[in-house]
Amino acid sequence: MTFTPHTINPQLDLELVREVSVAPELVWKAWTTPELIVQWFTPKPWQTTGCELDLRPGGIFRTEMRGPDGEAGGGDGCVLEVVPNERFVWTAALGAGYRPEPGDLPFTAIIELEPTASGGTRYRAIAVHGVPEAAAAHDEMGFTHGWAAALDQLVELMSPT
Repeated sequence: MTFTPHTINPQLDLELVREVSVAPELVWKAWTTPELIVQWFTPKPWQTTGCELDLRPGGIFRTEMRGPDGEAGGGDGCVLEVVPNERFVWTAALGAGYRPEPGDLPFTAIIELEPTASGGTRYRAIAVHGVPEAAAAHDEMGFTHGWAAALDQLVELMSPT
């Protein structure tokens, strides 16, 4: 591990930790390839219909989503940190080029990947918020269920057949 793991603040951060059977390199590929992101990123019945990713600090991380009744979602974000196969950090509080981005739910996403002895990955996704109210709102929106469902979709997509 070439980074210091994020220390959780229980008032501000939401966390999903699981061990999955997919190697870190494949989890990384799923998180950093737009053509793959659109296949797993949004929990069903929603779909990710578009993704733009410039995988460098200051680069864009944009997703477009559609709900089952035609609802639109997604947003622009800014890539903050890239440690291949280990750590991917992006924020919805900034747009590309570190430009402040107005939004309803500013948060920073930290994805930490660690190889397991079995060849899988210890997967840790953290949503970091600035105020307790934002963390509570994100939790009420279904962070745990939604991010876990998306991870299940990632694992299904990237699992060897």
